[in-house]
Amino acid sequence: MTSVPISGEEIRLGQLLKLAGIVDSGGEAKLLLAAGSVTVNGEPELRRGRRLRPGDKVAVDGDEYLLVGD
Repeated sequence: MTSVPISGEEIRLGQLLKLAGIVDSGGEAKLLLAAGSVTVNGEPELRRGRRLRPGDKVAVDGDEYLLVGD
């Protein structure tokens, strides 16, 4: 599991995917989510605007990311 530090109280899923280097653009994030490749806390997620907080776990194609506050 990879820890991803975020500043502030929350971040949107699309922003996290870019911050973690999983995608390069919002368009790529949209396609990845539409393919059903992303889960948040074990549940499938299709919304790029989903708000995430420290402690949330995001999985993309088997790779896991844990959000941590900085």
